Amino acid sequence: MSLLTPDRYYTNVEAIDLDDLRRLGVTALLVDLDNTLLARGTRELRQELRDWTARAAAAGFSLCLVSNNWHERVRAVAESLGIPLVARAVKPLPFAFARGMRLLDVDARRTAVVGDQIFTDVLGGNVIGATTVLVDPLSRTDLPHTLLLRLIEARIMADREPLA
Repeated sequence: MSLLTPDRYYTNVEAIDLDDLRRLGVTALLVDLDNTLLARGTRELRQELRDWTARAAAAGFSLCLVSNNWHERVRAVAESLGIPLVARAVKPLPFAFARGMRLLDVDARRTAVVGDQIFTDVLGGNVIGATTVLVDPLSRTDLPHTLLLRLIEARIMADREPLA
């Protein structure tokens, strides 16, 4: 399997099959923020997102927000959801993922990295040996370099359809 290929692909985080992840042995989720949980630049936590995080926690999953972002908004979201945060992650480098796993007291075999970008979330998660879950970005608005990478991602994912 390529380091750029996700293990699972969904339309959004609410569609992720938590039972499937549990069957894979996953107990912890390292989740991206921008365009994964929230559309880039927004602050409003949708009720569906709050419900999903509550459902994941009730199912026994530990969650940690791992974001390349460092602005106050990231901290506010983590606090509002009641989950730990690793900011300034510099994904796909493995250091922030390792820190997130330490915070959750879990190893890579029991971890899923969830995000909207192949070249940060999927690549980084595959490098550390975690299960990787790609979701469609919530918004077409993004940083210029990310928009360029999205063209490459579209080619990588051309033959894949989201599971839900």
